[in-house]
Amino acid sequence: MREAGNIRKVEQAGVDMIGFIFYPKSSRYVEEVPEYLPQHTKRVGVFVNEKIEAVQTTITRFGLHCVQLHGEELPELCWLLRQSNVLVIKTFSISQEKDLQAVSMYKGVCNYYLFDTKCDERGGSGKSFDWSILNKYEGQTPFLLSGGISMESIEALKEFTHPRWAGIDINSR
Repeated sequence: MREAGNIRKVEQAGVDMIGFIFYPKSSRYVEEVPEYLPQHTKRVGVFVNEKIEAVQTTITRFGLHCVQLHGEELPELCWLLRQSNVLVIKTFSISQEKDLQAVSMYKGVCNYYLFDTKCDERGGSGKSFDWSILNKYEGQTPFLLSGGISMESIEALKEFTHPRWAGIDINSR
């Protein structure tokens, strides 16, 4: 999100969090502080394999409440960021049950996991994965569901249940 009007509209819609993409290769990359930053919604910075110093500078500059990590960030980085008093969301790309094994390394160092559709490109595919795979997730860390979620997903979302499911992540398209 970069445009003040869009940020206000999304905030007024009552969402819990608004994401700002800090990945230079993304078409939605945010370089400058927007004219308006949400006042009643948590600000989330989305990063891909960024150095901790750059993430911490961006946290301060944009007043971020949360970071979402979409690369190959190590658990140690997640732990260090949590010491900065921000919530940490670590993304895992899912296409099959064995993809869930990676979360065990991050036990206790993230506030949330985000389960997204595995694809070759960064920034998502707009496609959903088989959510029934998450029935095998037995961890204690709550998770967000992502990947191709749209208005057409509403019925499937109503049917989906999991004791650690905390919400959904949708993009701004």
